[in-house]
Amino acid sequence: MPEESKLFKDVFFKPGFIKEFGEALAFAMPGFNKKSFENNVFDKDWQHKELKQRVRHVVLVLHALLPKDFPVAVQVLLKTVEHLRKQGIKEVSFGYMALPEYIEVYGLEYYKESVNAMEYITQFMSCEFAVRPFIIKYETKMMKQMLAWSKHKDPKVRRLSSEGCRPRLPWAMALPAYKKDPSPILPILENLKEDDDIWVRKSVANNLNDISKDNPELTTGIFKSWLGDSKNTDWIVKHAARTLLKAGNKEVMGLFGFSKQNGVKVDKLLVETPKVKMGKDLVFSFTVHNNTKQAKTIRLEYAMYYLRANGSLSKKVFKISEKEYKPGKSTTVTRKQSFKPITTRVYYPGKHKVSVIVNGHEEAIADFVLA
Repeated sequence: MPEESKLFKDVFFKPGFIKEFGEALAFAMPGFNKKSFENNVFDKDWQHKELKQRVRHVVLVLHALLPKDFPVAVQVLLKTVEHLRKQGIKEVSFGYMALPEYIEVYGLEYYKESVNAMEYITQFMSCEFAVRPFIIKYETKMMKQMLAWSKHKDPKVRRLSSEGCRPRLPWAMALPAYKKDPSPILPILENLKEDDDIWVRKSVANNLNDISKDNPELTTGIFKSWLGDSKNTDWIVKHAARTLLKAGNKEVMGLFGFSKQNGVKVDKLLVETPKVKMGKDLVFSFTVHNNTKQAKTIRLEYAMYYLRANGSLSKKVFKISEKEYKPGKSTTVTRKQSFKPITTRVYYPGKHKVSVIVNGHEEAIADFVLA
């Protein structure tokens, strides 16, 4: 048994989780070998496995101990979930992702059994990843099922109907067909746009944001038709528009009143750390002037132009604020940008740039050196 750890992968596989899981499996399947399950999970390579590798490893161990007939095995998993829910286990460990992943790995040829299982299991642990291979293999009837789920009484099932068909769901396989033509998704989102559950509405917004990356004109049309319908749809549209807003899409900017502001000026962009050491912070400041006699609502952002290995620059936009600036007033803004090592970006020494963006328009830019 591994000792308690603060590593991300160990936080999700917290101590006692596998024991709890094994006990639930034994309740669902008399004769299930709890000790063998625990010993085989915590093998000699466990500590070296990353998070998703651990989930898959648990799936493989389960498969070795459960009945080989999938329809029989899945009934054990459903009874296991039922037992865990009766025990009051709601804030579940990420480790229980092994349940939907088991269906993803071994249930693809058993459509009916797998769909019924996902409908139940997702109420305990989301099946948003597991459902995607089924959408690819059984597109027409699976999307009919997703549409039916969008009217399900349980909000977690309704959320699955949207989250599971996001074209670009993070950590999951993409759905290339829906990047190209997302029209099968749209009736689902229409059903959910006024959902009572915030997590369902957030999934709708994230799905639309995914769609906007490949189909901006289509998404903008949806934004126009939904804006003003209700507070719920207004919130969804604003959250869904974040990628197009960061891209400075003029039409979407206009929907929220972020047109080019004549009389608004940015100056005194000062890089206070012109030479940034690796691991330290870039510090910069600038002043926003509203030189008009009217209050102006401004979306204020800054862009980092990161140096790539090939010498080109990669732009990434960061939001500062959206607020009203009073007439005839000036406001000084100071920001920091960390260059501490992270897993999602490699920093290269050399000349970088930082710029200030007002309502999608780049107003000032300056250089700095990362050493």
